[in-house]
Amino acid sequence: MSEASFYSADPWLKPFTGVIEERISRCKLKEKHLAGNGSLSDFAVGYLYYGLHRTESGWIFREWAPNATDIYLTGTFSGWKEASAYRMSRINAYGDWEIKLPQEALNHGDLFKLLVHWKDGKGGRIPSYATRVVQDDKTKIFSAQVWSPEKPYTWQLKKFRSQEMSPVIYEAHVGMATQGEKTGTYREFTENVIPVIAKAGYNTIQLMAIQEHPFYGSFGYHVSSFFSASSRFGTPEDLKELIDTAHKAGLRVIMDLVHSHSVKNVNEGLGMLDGSPGQYFHIGPRRNHIAWDSLCFDYGKDNVIHFLLSNCRYWLEEYNFDGFRFDGVTSMIYYDHGLGKNFTSYAEYFDSGQDVDALIYLYLANKMIHEFNPGAITIAEEMSGMPGLAAETSRKGYGFDFRLSMGVPDFWIKLIKETRDENWDMGKLIYELTQHRPEEKIISYCESHDQALVGDKTLIFRMLDAEMYTGMSESYHSFTMDRGIALHKMIRLLTFSTAGGGYLNFMGNEFGHPEWIDFPREGNNWSYKYARRQWNLAEDKNLKYRFLATFDRQMVSLQHDFRLLDDLYIQRIYENNHDKVIAFVRRDLLFVFNFNPSRSFTDYGIPLKGKFMIVIDSDNPDFGGFDRIDRKAVYTSIRKAERLTINVPFYLYLYLPSRTALVFRREAIRKATDI
Repeated sequence: MSEASFYSADPWLKPFTGVIEERISRCKLKEKHLAGNGSLSDFAVGYLYYGLHRTESGWIFREWAPNATDIYLTGTFSGWKEASAYRMSRINAYGDWEIKLPQEALNHGDLFKLLVHWKDGKGGRIPSYATRVVQDDKTKIFSAQVWSPEKPYTWQLKKFRSQEMSPVIYEAHVGMATQGEKTGTYREFTENVIPVIAKAGYNTIQLMAIQEHPFYGSFGYHVSSFFSASSRFGTPEDLKELIDTAHKAGLRVIMDLVHSHSVKNVNEGLGMLDGSPGQYFHIGPRRNHIAWDSLCFDYGKDNVIHFLLSNCRYWLEEYNFDGFRFDGVTSMIYYDHGLGKNFTSYAEYFDSGQDVDALIYLYLANKMIHEFNPGAITIAEEMSGMPGLAAETSRKGYGFDFRLSMGVPDFWIKLIKETRDENWDMGKLIYELTQHRPEEKIISYCESHDQALVGDKTLIFRMLDAEMYTGMSESYHSFTMDRGIALHKMIRLLTFSTAGGGYLNFMGNEFGHPEWIDFPREGNNWSYKYARRQWNLAEDKNLKYRFLATFDRQMVSLQHDFRLLDDLYIQRIYENNHDKVIAFVRRDLLFVFNFNPSRSFTDYGIPLKGKFMIVIDSDNPDFGGFDRIDRKAVYTSIRKAERLTINVPFYLYLYLPSRTALVFRREAIRKATDI
């Protein structure tokens, strides 16, 4: 019996069911066309055919270049000149080129490129399936590199399955994860950062900027070589060791996968690989991304789908990644890239402004990924709320496990910038943090790398401003400092505890990292001062950063100890906008927030029956609080009335200090007389 279609849960989609069905029908037709009677994962093996491979008798290299008239392998082995021994042959009408070489023709570490000829021109190109690309320190030129070490990496943990289902994600960038003013390495991350993440209690690492990209300051989003792990951080073996070490620590590792666009660079990228602008990308006005200065893939071409699906499987198989966060999904699925739109009408999802070819690709990618590795997770960075995007393909969705809740950080920033916290609307707060489409799970977050970049500000910076530099001493107090520290904890806990499936944090933000992110560039004299993380701040016992780090660790432990995020149901118990108090229940935990900036409440009644003990309170001095709470007390609901009748409700009476959050665990009630 087939599952119900995702749209059956949303009556507003009824006028559009025909469009939804037609799109899914096209997805299935494309799957049948590509995979035939086989599987999509069997289809997605381009990297096993194309590119450079060592065989028992020597080497074989293949490239797809239909517009080429001649191709040579050139490199350190040929003096970078055209040599007849390295001339490739076209082997079919489809445009595949091939060369077979003896063992001695190439050596591990050799640099090489393709010299591609086409009608009226030629040019040096990096192979599309290159798995190792390096940059010359002096000339800054990128070349492919023969990578065939004598001792390939031996996996310590070949098959990893995380016991934690709901992802609590630590978003990280290897290069800027170092304390020093330099580019960090995979090995440094393995040795220094993975222990920090494991200690902090996160169960998933999301690595940014793994696919090779020419410009470091692009944050990894202008990819040139899709199958190559960025060599600026180390070797493929170093990255494998990183992932293996994370797995041994019980951590998933997913990567930012950029299939939404590609770098425009001709010498490094795919834009004119065989002299044709339309090999992988659109031609005409759809070729250039107007906002990102990059090239847009033509998802309607079978060879493009083959390339991208093969890329998904490659990272899963070769590096044992546990899934992907797909970058720029909104940009992919709308002809106008979703720029300047608020998506206030359902018609905007079905008005022919959608690139159905992109939706088909995403459907196929998710189906292939979960087919190849059922434990893998996929997350869509998508802000429009496209219906069905994060619904299973079996329910006529596009198969993402989660959608990134991009509106949540925007909401927090707008709230902090424009509204004094004494005027915050409690009902709107809960609504904004819990809203999502009925068929989808979401990853919530207060801030990611986007909010830490130059030109923006982190939440802690918005609240503390200049006092970040003068007031983080443990002994220092001011209205601004105490407010900022208190709200930093409360905002994070409220976002985490209301998350609809998962939670994300960018490295260092959990302890209020004081600096923005600015990669080395001409405008800052190529400085690394702001492209690093000052981990020592969270370890300094004289600074308040350690309070925030300790609080975050306790907050994250709610998933490990209570599997908080595994149950999506949140029971809203109480909201008082005048008092600025919110209370809700999730699983066996009661959350109570008093956002009031000045009023503490004694014997504040929360309409709930039971016996409770405190698990976390943000006023704990270990978290930089003022120690106004009795953390050892057992709190029991009672009825307060002169004459008890069966209709008199139970209330849990609590002391709620100003700007404080409390988390209670419901205790088992042994007998009725206990309350």
